Amino acid sequence: MSQPLPQHHEQPNPPAAVACRGLTRVYGQGDALVYAVNEVDAMFGTGEFTAIMGPSGSGKSTLMHLLAGLDNPTSGDIVIEGQSIIGMRDKDLTTLRRDRLGFIFQSFNLVPTLTARENIALPIHLAGKRVDEAELEMLAAKLGILERLTHLPHQLSGGQQQRVAVARALLTRPAVVFADEPTGALDLRTGRELLQSLQSASRQRQQTVIMVTHDPAAAAFADRVLVLVDGRIAHEIRDTSYENIVATMAEVGA
Repeated sequence: MSQPLPQHHEQPNPPAAVACRGLTRVYGQGDALVYAVNEVDAMFGTGEFTAIMGPSGSGKSTLMHLLAGLDNPTSGDIVIEGQSIIGMRDKDLTTLRRDRLGFIFQSFNLVPTLTARENIALPIHLAGKRVDEAELEMLAAKLGILERLTHLPHQLSGGQQQRVAVARALLTRPAVVFADEPTGALDLRTGRELLQSLQSASRQRQQTVIMVTHDPAAAAFADRVLVLVDGRIAHEIRDTSYENIVATMAEVGA
């Protein structure tokens, strides 16, 4: 399989859009105690594309869910755009997630009775705001789904449904986009197009992208890779060439 050749760009320590300190998530108790995330300190700069990798069970998805406010840490702090979300009221956290964060999951979470266009616009409608139709169509064109906007989810392929979900996540111009294994259900070409969209979101729109992936070819599109082992950051890869990522992952047994 030929590997994509992503373009990289050097960044002088951008200000943090998301930061965590001493972040810990413990499950179970007694002999069954598991540290899914263990004392993690990390910063994610504005406009920076970070991939999070690690062996199965290393805490990748748990870390991302904590950073996005989808799960509560056992201890530690999480700051989004200068504001700690620990102890934030549910109503305020919901508003923050709706207005400032975008989510791309492996399950597309599309509403089956809405067209692709309506699914993309849904978060903006829910926020009581006006949809920028030109922006929506520009994103749809870039993602190759412009001709499919009137179709319902069941009339779309898995790859097209995923691209609808990506357009939905990007349309609100969130400060931070969280992507959990976004290329898992996609073929190579579609996956590459999706990764290029995330790359341009970080470069051209200065959106921070935090992506969990097990795929070194996908991670090679990022500006850096954080490698988790047993809930801790074991490596930070700044030279995100495919070969370098593969070598590091082999080192940690992933």
